[in-house]
Amino acid sequence: MGLAAGQPRHHTVEEYLRLEKDSTERHEYRDGEIVAMAGGTYEHSLITANVIGGLWNRLQGKPCRVFESNLRVRIARSVLYSYPDAMILCGPPQFDPQDASRMTVLNPRVVIEVLLPSTEAFDRGQKFDRYRQTESLEEYVLVVQDRPDVQSFFRQADGTWVFTAAAGVDSAIRLRCLGVDLPLSEVYAGVSFSGSMD
Repeated sequence: MGLAAGQPRHHTVEEYLRLEKDSTERHEYRDGEIVAMAGGTYEHSLITANVIGGLWNRLQGKPCRVFESNLRVRIARSVLYSYPDAMILCGPPQFDPQDASRMTVLNPRVVIEVLLPSTEAFDRGQKFDRYRQTESLEEYVLVVQDRPDVQSFFRQADGTWVFTAAAGVDSAIRLRCLGVDLPLSEVYAGVSFSGSMD
């Protein structure tokens, strides 16, 4: 991408979108700073594919679609451009008017992040704080990579968030805004944990 290492430089949204269009790597944009995204592991990629496949099957016949991480989300209030591991849009996409490539949407209903050790603190903290500013977002789902554990934060009608967790491959996580259950046996299919299932 040609960004100098070392001291951060403030970039405009226009610069970010132009640089990102020509880049072979993906980057987030956080209030003027362009941040390289962490590389995923085999397990991260497999879990993400399992989640997308399971949700794709359950959303057939519904007005919602699941998307993988090539589609960006923009949170306008805090100016964050991010590539969630998976997201669900219901109804027509609202594209970011600043992005002529139509690679950025403004209206995710569900955002799903598969946690990496290097990004977990940010995904649980600052990123979730920013995602909560998106009016369309009803559910934020975190999938732990190294053990069968999926956590959901669901926005209620009064704006408060309710936490639910499912642990163990015999359990399932309910995505309340979609009315679907996702078994953890599907989420973690093919994943080996030390001394446990495969």
